[in-house]
Amino acid sequence: MLTGGKSDSDAGSQVRTGPNTDYESPFYARPARQNPNMTLPSNFSTGVGVSHSRGPSTHPYIAMTFDDGPHPRNTPRLLDMLRQRNIKATFYVIGNSVKMYPEITRRIVAEGHEIGNHTWTHRNLTKLSNSEVCREMDRTRDVIVSATGVQPRTMRPPYGALLTRQRKMIFKEYGYPTIMWSVDPQDWKRPGISVVRDRIISQTRNGSIVLSHDLHAPTVDAMPSTLDGLLGKGFQFVTVSQLLTMQGRAQ
Repeated sequence: MLTGGKSDSDAGSQVRTGPNTDYESPFYARPARQNPNMTLPSNFSTGVGVSHSRGPSTHPYIAMTFDDGPHPRNTPRLLDMLRQRNIKATFYVIGNSVKMYPEITRRIVAEGHEIGNHTWTHRNLTKLSNSEVCREMDRTRDVIVSATGVQPRTMRPPYGALLTRQRKMIFKEYGYPTIMWSVDPQDWKRPGISVVRDRIISQTRNGSIVLSHDLHAPTVDAMPSTLDGLLGKGFQFVTVSQLLTMQGRAQ
């Protein structure tokens, strides 16, 4: 007999589906090293500056940033890893991908991470007119707000390519500081998991903004040992906006 009052004869009429091999329930075992709980402000002032590649070096705070998502498989895996370690990161998302995966974008925000504007189509903005740049910014901002209810605070240009006059224009029109980086493992070249890990750990200093890409599976594969290595060196993880608030206070 089946449970729920159904007889064996009813079983043959039921629809049976195969296993969902594309999803696994997240496992939140806690590694030995944990980022401390921190209540830090993120409301940086308009005087914080137009462009930044790092934060102040007076404290061991660093910002992990992940570009080009959300990705349907890699980003959820990465979010599991960050949650296990109590780490908050900043995700520079592509608007068209947010449109395709709004539920992943909502999870990013729901778990305390920051969302940044990384344009709609990942084009080289130096080749575009001001109106085209604004269209890239507007569409991405609007889809982020639609998916999550929050406004992006900062932007990162694809390929790190943005003219000085464009940075000033975006800061004036949107209030977005342009966020670059001080640590680049060149993970987009897929040099290998251990290389990505070793480059990040060896190059990171107080105030570093670390560039990486959750678009690439090997980068996400490198994150557990990378994050644990950084925690082991005494670094504490904050969002980009939190780092900028410290920068404003340090100036």
